[in-house]
Amino acid sequence: MESIALYGPWFLGIAIVFGLYMTWGIGANDVANAMGTSVGSGAITVKQAIIIAAIFEFAGAIIAGGNVTKTIRKGIIDPSTITNTPEILVFGMLAALLAAAIWLMVATFRGWPVSTTHSIVGALVGFAIAGIGMDAVNWGKIGQIIASWIVSPALGGIIAFSLMVSIRSTILNTENPFASAKKYGPVYVFLLGFIVSLVTLFKGLKHLHIELTVFESFAIAFMVGLLIAAIGWWLISKVTIDENADRDFHFASVEKVFTPMMIFAACAMAFAHGSNDVANGIGPLAAVISIVNSGGEVMQKAGLPVWVLLLGGAGIVLGLATMGYKVMRTIGNEITELTPTRAYAATLAAAITVVLASRTGLPVSTTHIAVGAVIGVGFARGIGAIDMRLVGKIVVSWVITLPASGIMAALFFFTLKGIFSV
Repeated sequence: MESIALYGPWFLGIAIVFGLYMTWGIGANDVANAMGTSVGSGAITVKQAIIIAAIFEFAGAIIAGGNVTKTIRKGIIDPSTITNTPEILVFGMLAALLAAAIWLMVATFRGWPVSTTHSIVGALVGFAIAGIGMDAVNWGKIGQIIASWIVSPALGGIIAFSLMVSIRSTILNTENPFASAKKYGPVYVFLLGFIVSLVTLFKGLKHLHIELTVFESFAIAFMVGLLIAAIGWWLISKVTIDENADRDFHFASVEKVFTPMMIFAACAMAFAHGSNDVANGIGPLAAVISIVNSGGEVMQKAGLPVWVLLLGGAGIVLGLATMGYKVMRTIGNEITELTPTRAYAATLAAAITVVLASRTGLPVSTTHIAVGAVIGVGFARGIGAIDMRLVGKIVVSWVITLPASGIMAALFFFTLKGIFSV
């Protein structure tokens, strides 16, 4: 308690700096998951991706980012045994933020698309084992998260594969693919707008104290879907057939139809990503703020200030604008060859999976989902279309993330404890 009273402002300042550092790493590394497919397919440029992601990552963090934050803050660690020594939890949260942020920075400079969720969860577990004990870790929740690391890429891959098969049957394998693309394109855009809106309305607005019935949520989501489909129809109607390009590649004009659709998919994925991964940076930050502002009380429930969500969104945008291009190449270009149709299927599938997962409160890995979706699209053309060697390297980087962040968090915890203990 004495440490909280004596160093409270210091803890708040350090938490804000470390929280920004962590969310910078999220933006720099996970931007590949939100924007990599769009850029890799050639549908949008890197500069356009940054602008789109800046707007919708921020919107996702602010509008729908509160639900997952509770899981990171309270679900992984049981602080009940240290209620009389809240400074231990403060040291642990700060150590976890710093450890995860450093690992993300190292991975980003190496171009590795690692999981930010792995990073913060591993760091929290490392602190808990070192600072409290094995019993402080909610191993049941850890088991659920580990299961989600397997289920989420599989689900993303299955949805992406199904979407790709659907696009083939309704558009690519028809007598007039270009006409079919213009006919069914708005339907796929509606699907995107409807699903993302519906799930957000169901559970994503609770921390804003907005309660809607199931019927109201369906009605609003349907209207939003129609609005987005109308905009999509207008953009698609302006696309004209390119006979010269079609001589070189039979589906060149069809891919042009999907280019404006990719803009909507990119927006949805950025929104979904912001709603899910902002928690990785601001969850531990929210815990520190709660403890310091309460004078050292480790509360089971704490309000999430809007400025914390704003801080998280700003950090993500800063990271993706400065270093996001390094990891973007891996998912966008190197796992499998992407065209706008393939990228749309992968991005839509990933957005659906991420938003569904974020609304359940389970902190899944957007890295796993995005990679799974891209692999699913590749499988639609056969396993030879996928660089399985690269996929293997990516999986290895995921495995390394947990122990690396956990060990660093334990070391940082002891360092902070030695500096600030009274």
